[in-house]
Amino acid sequence: MIKRGILTAIFASLLSFGAIETVAQLGRVQQVTGDRFAFSGRTPNGVNIYSVRRPSGAMLAAIDRGFSDLFAVSRRNGYNRRLNFADYTVFIANADRTQNSSGGYSPDIAVGAAQYAGTDYDQGGYVYAAGMVISYNPMSFVVAEHTRDFNRVAEVVRFEGEHLVLYHNDRRRYQQTADHSRGGGHPILH
Repeated sequence: MIKRGILTAIFASLLSFGAIETVAQLGRVQQVTGDRFAFSGRTPNGVNIYSVRRPSGAMLAAIDRGFSDLFAVSRRNGYNRRLNFADYTVFIANADRTQNSSGGYSPDIAVGAAQYAGTDYDQGGYVYAAGMVISYNPMSFVVAEHTRDFNRVAEVVRFEGEHLVLYHNDRRRYQQTADHSRGGGHPILH
């Protein structure tokens, strides 16, 4: 009888490095959101998608539009590394709220308050975020599922993507803008 550890090693060796990284990202985003991502696919431009449900065409188009805007502004700023749609993975999670405190449509995810604990953003140990970087290499982030206002999706994609572009192109500027609890917000790149 083959021991369990040997089977695990054989199975792991059969997986590509990319598959192992994807499993790690899935585990991380599931831990953050509490969701299960039953759908996987790509946008028309090739962004990897994992979602709680099959995303609408409008959602996928908005994701591509956000990356197109990100890549254009990145090039204007002299950044050229990691500007391919296929380099990115976007997780689309269930929204933990759909309205902000002003009553506006704002699908967001609740994440642990961490460095925001005790600030105005702290909602009792968590904050609402439009998006959150999950991994810098490979590059991935999570956004909340939207059913309308897809311009907001494009904006969130661009803004979360700014952190990843800066991480891979300008570490000094990335360090200055990585943590919004110290001030500053989006857009970072103009």
